[in-house]
Amino acid sequence: MDNEIKKYLFDIKESIESIENFLGDKRNFKIYMSDKMLRRAIEREFEIIGEAMNRIDKIDSEINIMSKKQIISMRNRVIHGYDKIDDEIIWGTIVRHLPILKKEVINLMGK
Repeated sequence: MDNEIKKYLFDIKESIESIENFLGDKRNFKIYMSDKMLRRAIEREFEIIGEAMNRIDKIDSEINIMSKKQIISMRNRVIHGYDKIDDEIIWGTIVRHLPILKKEVINLMGK
């Protein structure tokens, strides 16, 4: 695997772990919604995840990450459509998709 891709996978993993640390063990949507700084920090991590994914895709579009296109799309919405960010979609992504993405990234890093 290309060293650049490994670096981007590491960045994705780091951002996922940052989101996990920001939220702690008690993941609560009401707390998330009431804390603007928390929301902005998580949005920034999604920007990093999406940009790294976009760069990986440009180097090797055959890299198998299930939600690659959706991740890149979310990055674009967060950056370019800041006024149209849907907090429920962000939260759903955190709860449903980040654990899967983390496993995929760890598996790819092991290769």
